[in-house]
Amino acid sequence: MIVDRLCNAARYYSLEPLVQLGFEFLGRPDLASLEDGVHEIQGRDVFAIIARGAGVGREAAMLEAHHKYLDIQYVIAGTDTMGWLERELVQRRKDPYDVDQDLEFFYDRPQSWVVVPRGSFAIFMPQDIHAPLATTSVVHKAVVKVKLQSPFVAAG
Repeated sequence: MIVDRLCNAARYYSLEPLVQLGFEFLGRPDLASLEDGVHEIQGRDVFAIIARGAGVGREAAMLEAHHKYLDIQYVIAGTDTMGWLERELVQRRKDPYDVDQDLEFFYDRPQSWVVVPRGSFAIFMPQDIHAPLATTSVVHKAVVKVKLQSPFVAAG
């Protein structure tokens, strides 16, 4: 997991070849006025999900992970709280990994929490089990999904 401010995004361009496109989208001057929903950046290789709504709180926030995409979770307005857990510490999967949705959920609880304020982002790689929207306030977010060159392969 990486947490930083958007003004430092260039430091992370080398993570994956398409990460720069995702950060360039987040730098759009009209980002805050975009409608909620999916916005294609480069087809299904890089896209963003814009959403506004109330968080669910730490107790209800569900840990999730992905295999084919990394997440750049950017806070446009408000503040989000996000949980994190090392993949190696997972003990209780909720459901099998959904290949089509690139999503799996876990009953485990985060080992740490981070507060991500407006203008900041968190990057979650496949090894980063994360629980977004753990805030209890309203948050406006953009979640950029960047397809990985080499998809994650879970052990065992």
